[in-house]
Amino acid sequence: MNLSATSLNDSGVVDAAAVAVEGAATAAASDTTRWLPPGSAVLGNGANGSLELSSQLPAGSSGMLLSAINPWDVMLCVSGTVIAGENALVVAIISSTPALRTPMFVLVGSLATADLLAGCGLILNFVFQYVIPSETVSLLTVGFLVSSFTASVSSLLAITVDRYLSLYNALTYYSERTLLCVHLMLAVTWGVSLCLGLLPVLGWNCLADRASCSVVRPLTRSHVALLSTSFFVVFAIMLHLYARICKVVCRHAHQIALQQHFLAPPHYVATRKGVSTLAIVLGTFGASWLPFAIYCVVGSHEYPSVYTYATLLPATYNSMINPIIYAYRNQEIQRSMWLLFCGCFQSKVHFRSRSPSDV
Repeated sequence: MNLSATSLNDSGVVDAAAVAVEGAATAAASDTTRWLPPGSAVLGNGANGSLELSSQLPAGSSGMLLSAINPWDVMLCVSGTVIAGENALVVAIISSTPALRTPMFVLVGSLATADLLAGCGLILNFVFQYVIPSETVSLLTVGFLVSSFTASVSSLLAITVDRYLSLYNALTYYSERTLLCVHLMLAVTWGVSLCLGLLPVLGWNCLADRASCSVVRPLTRSHVALLSTSFFVVFAIMLHLYARICKVVCRHAHQIALQQHFLAPPHYVATRKGVSTLAIVLGTFGASWLPFAIYCVVGSHEYPSVYTYATLLPATYNSMINPIIYAYRNQEIQRSMWLLFCGCFQSKVHFRSRSPSDV
């Protein structure tokens, strides 16, 4: 009898220990996956897995939802909110000011519209990921984001082409032919962007084949490779055009110096400012998008998703910086902001009219 009781006692101790070990393992697993996106566990890679744009959260209490929210997704949502606010103001100013109808401002408006849509897309992605989980909605959201960011990068290329043409064809820049060329560039920009965004929705995705997923699910590796290659081509064209613009600016400054027998300080300052602005434009664009584009080519869906977040978040900052570089620095837009917010224009504040070639 004592032996039986002792056996039962030992068995109870062993069971209790097993339960404690299992509970500790569960807690550790929960703590490990707490900072991962809500679909990483579905891939079966634990801490590894591509960035999920669709939520797999089970129906539960709001506390479970809050504990499963990824801080990286929160930062992307905050970034999208700032982007949407900045660019909505630019779109409102350009659309409400009849004087801002020149080709340069039409292209800046296209850039602001694309960045505005990208910011809204980041917000919608956060909402749909945690509130309305659905693979169909996920495809629509990622297609919307691809179209918006593609239109943003393409609009930057169109602005570069416009600046190049304004320098090399200064006498005929304000003709109807230039406006037609701008409208043609915008049609190509938004048409290509829409097509690239529709590809995941039309079936070019990895929902049926997880092995073909890229670092950003549900985009396939081939689709991401196409987007990255397109970015590299756009960046190379921008580098070439801005290099030629820089040469023209320096040549003009040299001609002025020969005419005046020396390089006057104002012309020297203007030339240095123009070259430094070109460096800021290209440096900001490259620093924002190059890490993500390179990682999309060399990365795998088996890599930790934190790498994707760490390269994608700076890419969104480009849409946050664009209105500062291309809109808020422009004195015509500054004057329109005075009129919009103050309701009057103080003539004491001097605004110099800027040409399209001002960089």
